[in-house]
Amino acid sequence: MNLYPINAGNFKLDGGAMFGVVPKSLWERTNPADSNNMIDIAARCLLIEDGNRLILIDTGMGNKQSDKFYGYYHLWGDDTIDKSLKKYGFHRNDITDVFMTHLHFDHCGGSIQWNKDKTGYEPAFKNANFWSNEDHWLWATQPNRREKASFLRENIIPMQESGRLKFTSLPKNSIVESTELGFGIFFANGHTDKQMIPMINYKGKMICFMADLLPTVGHLPIPFVMGYDTRPLLTLDEKERFLKLAADNNYYLFLEHDAHNEIITVKHTEKGVRLNETYTCKDIFNN
Repeated sequence: MNLYPINAGNFKLDGGAMFGVVPKSLWERTNPADSNNMIDIAARCLLIEDGNRLILIDTGMGNKQSDKFYGYYHLWGDDTIDKSLKKYGFHRNDITDVFMTHLHFDHCGGSIQWNKDKTGYEPAFKNANFWSNEDHWLWATQPNRREKASFLRENIIPMQESGRLKFTSLPKNSIVESTELGFGIFFANGHTDKQMIPMINYKGKMICFMADLLPTVGHLPIPFVMGYDTRPLLTLDEKERFLKLAADNNYYLFLEHDAHNEIITVKHTEKGVRLNETYTCKDIFNN
């Protein structure tokens, strides 16, 4: 197995929204804001090369929305999925599976693109299956009013229409030890219903793709929960449980949204679980 970080592009989000009720004087220590109160956010995806399978976890925002839409998110840098794949000798047509932690637009928007004539939509990875889970799919296709703006129909329905939509198994508790794709999943319901956190056994290390359970290093303190979460009290419990597991077992936490920290480990302290070591992907993946 080989792992590769795939940078789908960077953007900015309001720091207050990213940290909910936490005062700016606290969160700005780790996530400094610009003059508009916006903080740096990454869309760092992960490519798994495992035998004949090439699995891409999450796909960023994509490029099919309007200039007005992207103007809200202050895109910066020149990273794209195609540039990142090319760096490692791959093309999007090589991808066999696209696994989406959840269907918010900044995690799955790159899965679907305009067709050639811009009259409709088509899969951006023409040879890939698209993976979600049945409960989250229902949640996303019949969205509540709070999340409706994050579940964009054009990002979601074309997957089903392509005939390549697949669902992973749902857990009896919060963890599925192994799935059809060869890795485990921790299911979390605080941010959105049945968000999936992939847990990949890589050369004796457990690599955990943290998605929105732990967006940045600055979110390590348990009360530091995003304003976007639909059930923040549940996030508190899920994050605490997962971070204790990570500290006990020396998990390597792959941060999708932290623009400046790629992988971390954590440790127990008197104040709770806190940062232990910071790594680049190159340190851990050796590529």
